Amino acid sequence: MPVRVPLPVARKGRGAVGTPRHRFASDVREWADDGWTPAAAQAAVGADPELDLEEGAWWQQDAESLPTQVHAERARSAIQKNDSPDIFFDHSVNPYRGCEHGCIYCYARPYHSYLNLSPGLDFETQLFAKTNIAQVLKAEISRPRYQPASLNIGSATDCYQPIERELGLTRQLIEVLSEAEHPFSLITKSSAVERDIDLIAAAARKNAAAVYITITSLDPQLTRLLEPRAAAPHRRLRTIRQLAEAGIPVGVSVAPHIPFLTEDMEEVLAAAREAGATTAFYTVLRLPWELNGVFQQWLQAHYPQRAARVMQRVRDLHQISEADRLRGKSYDSQSFSRMKGQGLWADLVRQRFVRACAQLGYGRERQEMDWRGFEAWRAQQLQQTVRQAGAAQAPHPGQGTLF
Repeated sequence: MPVRVPLPVARKGRGAVGTPRHRFASDVREWADDGWTPAAAQAAVGADPELDLEEGAWWQQDAESLPTQVHAERARSAIQKNDSPDIFFDHSVNPYRGCEHGCIYCYARPYHSYLNLSPGLDFETQLFAKTNIAQVLKAEISRPRYQPASLNIGSATDCYQPIERELGLTRQLIEVLSEAEHPFSLITKSSAVERDIDLIAAAARKNAAAVYITITSLDPQLTRLLEPRAAAPHRRLRTIRQLAEAGIPVGVSVAPHIPFLTEDMEEVLAAAREAGATTAFYTVLRLPWELNGVFQQWLQAHYPQRAARVMQRVRDLHQISEADRLRGKSYDSQSFSRMKGQGLWADLVRQRFVRACAQLGYGRERQEMDWRGFEAWRAQQLQQTVRQAGAAQAPHPGQGTLF
C-alpha cells in the first residue's frame, strides 16, 4: 500500500515547519518512502511484539525544539537606503540578520537565501549579529556628505529579538543616535524595548524618537503559532502603556492582516489606543519569493481546513489573475499596492481601518522629528575635524624649524 507524504510537523517554539530549499540552491530533494515511516514501524511492531520502538522512534523527533545559533559578523555599512514610496522612512539600520521570533509571515525570510540558508527554520535558528554596527553607524552619520533622513531601527528583523538581551546591539545604536541627537524610530513586537526607556525617553523629550509596537492579533493561541517567540499580546499592550507614560510617542502596527485569521483589527486598535498609542498603520499579508511556500506549509500544519480559503482571499487582496494563480503566484510586488493590496477586498479592509481610527481618535500624521540638535552636533564634529587636520599639518619643533 502506498504511503502518503506526511503533513508538515510543527517544531516546538518555531514558526516555520520545515527547511525548504531557497531559490539559489543547486540541488532538489523530494520526499520518498523508504520503509522507515511511522506506518511501516507500527507494522513491524505488529509483526514482532518484542521490538521496542521507544528507543528508536526517530520519526517523532520532528516535534523537538531546535537550538539557536548566533554568528558574529563585521558590518561594512550600517545605513540602508530605501526608495520605496510605500515605506515612511528613508534610511534603516538592522543590527541582526534572521530573527528568533519566528514570525511565519515575515517578509525578510527570503533574504536568508543570499546566505545560502533556508528561509524556513534556518531564518529562525541561524542568526547573524553585526557586532560593530554601532561604530560603523557613528562613522557614517559623521561624514560631511551624509544627508540626514528619517531613520528606522529594525525595519527588516526585530531589533529586540531575544538575543538582544545579551548582546545589546540595539542599545548601542540608540546610544550613538542619542549622543548625536539624530532623530530615529524603531519598530518591535518585544517587551525588551522597556530596558531602553531611559535613552528613548530622553530623545523623545527633544522630539527625536518614536516607537511602533506591532500587534497582529489579541488572540494568544493564534499569536503563539504566528509569532512563537515574540511577546504575548497583553504584554505588548503593557509595553505601549509604559512607553506612553514615559512620554514617548507610541504607534501601533496592526500588521499583517491575514484573511480569516487576524480578523480582530478593531479590537487591537481599541486596546492599543486605551494603552496610550496615538498613531496606527496596517499592512496586508504579502508573500514574496520563498515566503509563499513557507507560509502555505505553516497553514497546512496548523489550519489545514481553512488553508485554501485563506490563500484564495490573499490572492484576491493582491488581484492575482487566474493564469498567475495556476502558476502558484500569490503576491503582486508593484509599488503603491503591495502593502495594502488592491481591489474590492483590499478596499473593505482599508475602510475598516479608517473607520476604527476615526472613532478611536487616532492621529493620521506620523511624529515630526526635530533635526536642530543633530545639525548642531554635526557642525561641532566638522569643526573638530578641521582642528585635527590643522594640528596634523602644523610644523613640529625640531632642527628643521631653525632654517
